[in-house]
Amino acid sequence: MFRLLFIFISFVFYSSVGFSQTLEIDMLNKLGKEKMLYSVKVAKIDVNQKIIWRSKTKGHNVEFIGMPKGVKKFKSKISKDVEYEFKVPGIYLYQCTPHKAMGMIGLVIVGNDKSNLEKIKKVKLRGKSKKVFKKLLKEL
Repeated sequence: MFRLLFIFISFVFYSSVGFSQTLEIDMLNKLGKEKMLYSVKVAKIDVNQKIIWRSKTKGHNVEFIGMPKGVKKFKSKISKDVEYEFKVPGIYLYQCTPHKAMGMIGLVIVGNDKSNLEKIKKVKLRGKSKKVFKKLLKEL
């Protein structure tokens, strides 16, 4: 009996450790008074950690528009959950392609590495994203 309890507790502990490596971000039309947004605007994660963006409302995606050197462009399908494992440290700037002008952008800082910040600051943004980006930079 004690052995089964030990195995069960060990399983629960190690399972929860594994799940904590994935951060979930919702893609939303509205949250409170804000419209067209990601539920987490600035995510700080470790190298090899994953993020899954959940399509909670239709019409959203994730597109990297600024990232560390050596990282390939990434663009998900509209209205689909998507997962990405961050293997390269640095700052990643991403947007929702259909709602970029409405300010639907986010940042991921991987490994607390901000060495590509100047490159990220040079990314051309449209509409409300310019104002949102300035606010996000203050959270770094």
